[in-house]
Amino acid sequence: MADMTTTHTDETTVNEQYNQSEKRVLLAAPRGYCAGVDRAVETVEKALEKYGAPLFVRKEIVHNKHVVTTFEERGVIFVDETTEVPHGSNVVFSAHGVSPMVHQEARTLELNTLDATCPLVTKVHHEVIRFARQGYQIVLIGHHGHEEVEGTAGEAPDVVHLVDGQADVDALEFPEGTKLIWLSQTTLSVDETMDTVRMLREKFPDIQDPPSDDICYATQNRQVAVKAIAPKVELMIVVGSQNSSNSKRLVEVALQHGTKESYLVDYANQIDLAWLDGVTNVGVTSGASVPEILVRGVLDLLAENGFTSVEEVTTATEDLIFSLPRELRPSRTNR
Repeated sequence: MADMTTTHTDETTVNEQYNQSEKRVLLAAPRGYCAGVDRAVETVEKALEKYGAPLFVRKEIVHNKHVVTTFEERGVIFVDETTEVPHGSNVVFSAHGVSPMVHQEARTLELNTLDATCPLVTKVHHEVIRFARQGYQIVLIGHHGHEEVEGTAGEAPDVVHLVDGQADVDALEFPEGTKLIWLSQTTLSVDETMDTVRMLREKFPDIQDPPSDDICYATQNRQVAVKAIAPKVELMIVVGSQNSSNSKRLVEVALQHGTKESYLVDYANQIDLAWLDGVTNVGVTSGASVPEILVRGVLDLLAENGFTSVEEVTTATEDLIFSLPRELRPSRTNR
C-alpha cells in the first residue's frame, strides 16, 4: 500500500511579499476527492458498466449533491433503506458504511451487494468489534444521525455510547472499574475531537486512547491546508454540500484560524458577489467528496470578478489508492 501522506510545508507556494491591491486566490492543496470517495464513486461507475441500470445505492454514495444528481441521470436509484430495494437487485452500500443489520437485510432479500465502504471507516468498525469482545464500553465521538456513526455503532450497539459535545459527556455514567476506550467518526475536525477527548479525560481519567488515529488522513490534510491559508485571506469559500460533515468542518476551521468570513457552496452560482466587496484575498478549498470541476467553476467566477491571480498552497501530498470491491476488479486473463 502506498504511503498515505507526506506532510510538508511548501514555503514557495505562498509569497508573503505580495501587492496588497492585487486580488488573488489562495487555493488549498490537497482538496477534493480522497481515496475513499474516489473508490466509492468508481464502484458505482463500474457497477453501472457491469450490471446496467437500474442500480440501487443505499443512502447517498458520498455526501455531494452534484455526484448524486449525475448518477441519478444515469439510472442510479438512491434509497434510504435496504428494504426499499427489490428482491434480487444490485445494490451498492455507500462510502459511510452500514451496520450488520443492513447486511442481514440484504441477505434476506437476496441482493447482490457491492460494498463501497471506505476502508478507513471499516477500520473503525473492526476496532468496535475487537474492543467489544474484550469487554470495553466504547465512547464514540461523532455527530448524531450521521450515517457513519450509525453503521459503526451498529457493530455493538449495547456497548457503544455516542457523544457530541459537553452535554453528552455529562450524561455518561459507568460503574467504577469499567474498561473505557474512545473512538471517533472519521470526518470530524481534529481540534473538535480533541476538545471532546479532554472532556472525557476530565470525567474518566482512565479512558484509553484508540490504537491509531481514527480521523481520516484526508480530513486532517484538508484542515491543515485551510489553517495555513486562513490567516492570509478575508474570505474562505469551501465547495461542498450541507450534509457533508468534513466540508462543514472546513468552514469552521477557517473561521477559527483567522478568516473573517467563510461560506459553504455546492456550485459557483451560489456565491453572493457581495461577499467579495472590499476583499483582496480569497481562499478556496473543497471537501473530500467534491469533484474538481466544481472548484474550477468557483475559480472561473472569481476570475470574472478580478481574482485572476491563483496561488496553490500545498501542505501535503496524497497518493493513497484503495482497491475496488472484488466483484468489480478487472479479471486477469492468461496471455
